Amino acid sequence: MSASLRFLPLAPLALGLLLTACNSGTDTSTATADGAAASAAVAEPRNDAGTWYRQYRGVLPGSSDTITLHLQRLGNAPAASLPSRVVGFYAGPDGHPYELGGDTGSGSTDSLNLRNLSEELAAATADEEDDTPTMPAGPQWRLREQNGQLVGTRNGQPIQLRRVRPGSSMAFGVRRFTTEVLPRPGHPEDSISGRISMQALVPASGTYQADIAAHIRRGLHGDTLDTAPALALDSVWQEHLRLFTRDYRADAAPLLAAAKKNPNDYQPVAALAYEQEANSYVLWNQGDLLSLGFFGYDYSGGAHGMYGTYVQSYDLRTGRVLRYDDIFRAGTKPQLAKLLGQYARPVLGLKANEPLSGALQVKTLPVTRNVYLTSGGAVFVYLPYEVAAFSYGQISVFVPYTDLQPLLKPGLPVGGGNAAVASR
Repeated sequence: MSASLRFLPLAPLALGLLLTACNSGTDTSTATADGAAASAAVAEPRNDAGTWYRQYRGVLPGSSDTITLHLQRLGNAPAASLPSRVVGFYAGPDGHPYELGGDTGSGSTDSLNLRNLSEELAAATADEEDDTPTMPAGPQWRLREQNGQLVGTRNGQPIQLRRVRPGSSMAFGVRRFTTEVLPRPGHPEDSISGRISMQALVPASGTYQADIAAHIRRGLHGDTLDTAPALALDSVWQEHLRLFTRDYRADAAPLLAAAKKNPNDYQPVAALAYEQEANSYVLWNQGDLLSLGFFGYDYSGGAHGMYGTYVQSYDLRTGRVLRYDDIFRAGTKPQLAKLLGQYARPVLGLKANEPLSGALQVKTLPVTRNVYLTSGGAVFVYLPYEVAAFSYGQISVFVPYTDLQPLLKPGLPVGGGNAAVASR
C-alpha cells in the first residue's frame, strides 16, 4: 500500500472540493529567507523561514543508477514543539516514483530522518488480533547537511547526495502562512485554540512560471476551472482563515461558554483544538513535466481528522494543466480498470490471484480521475475511505507507460511527446 504521506497530520477534507471547504480567517506569514545555508554554487529561491524545495543527486547503495532526490521541508508541525516535516520523491530506473516522508529530527536544521512510504515491499499486513492493516517501515534514511551535500546512510549503508540546480525542471521558492485562532476573543482563560496553516510553492524559473503560479493558487483555493481568475496568494490565505475562524468559533464558543457556567468544573475541551492545513508539494519535476500534490488536513473534533491529496500534472511546454481527459483516450476505462487491479495487488499486499475485496471495500478498483504523470507512467491516487477502510490510508497505484501506451493521447510531455519510458 502506497500510504502517501500517511505519517503527516495534514491534508484535505475530501479532496479538490475539500480544499474549497478548507475552513480559514489572520495572516502571520513570515517573509524572511530560510536560515539554513545553501551551497554557494546553488542559487537559493526566496523561502519563508523553515521551508524549502531542493534537489539532490547521487547513487543509491547497491545500485549503479543515479537518482535525483526531490525534497521539500514543510515547516513546523501543528504542535510547535515537534520537528519540521520533510516530504520527497525519487524515481527508479524504470521511472517508478518512490515517496519519502519524515522530519528534521528534533527541530534540527541540518539532519533529516526519512523513510520510504511507497515501497511495495512494505505492503500492508494485518494484526493477528484485530485484523487492522499496518505498514512495515520501508528503507530508513539518516542524513545530514554537509557543505551543500546530504551525507549519511540508507538502511545502514553509506550514501552521499550532492545539491544541484533544478536544471531541466522548475525551481521553486516556498511561502508558509500559519496562525492560531482563539475560540472566544477576550477570554484569556481559554487554553485551547484552533490552528490553521497553508504552504505554497512559488515558481522561481521557467517560461510559464506565471501560469504555473496561477494554477497553484487555484489549487490551494479549490478552484475546479482552469479559467477561473487566480486570487493573489495572500487573498487565498485570508479566505481560508476567514472561513476557519467563522466555523471554529461557531462550534467552540457555545460549548466553552456552557462549560464555564460552573468555574469549579471548567476544563478546556481538547476536542475543540481544531486543526486545518493545506499544502502544495512536488510529486514530479523533470524536463517538460511537472506534477504537484495539493494536500490538506482537517480536524474538527472526533477520533481523527480527515486528509487526502488532490494531484495535478502540467505541461511546461505550454503552461497547461493535464487533467484526466487530456491524458487518456475516450472509452478506455475498462482497460484502465483491469490494469489498476493488476498493479494494485502488490501495493495492497495481495497475490496475483487474490480478489481485491481481500483488502478493499470494492471488488473492482474504480478508475479515479485523481491521477498524475511521471516520466515512467501514471499514478492513480485514492483518498482514505474511497475504496478501503481508513486504516489503509491513502492508496497510490503506479501503472507504467509500457502498459498504458495504447490508452494515452499523443503529445504528452514525456519521452519526446510519446508516452514511453523517458531516459534519465
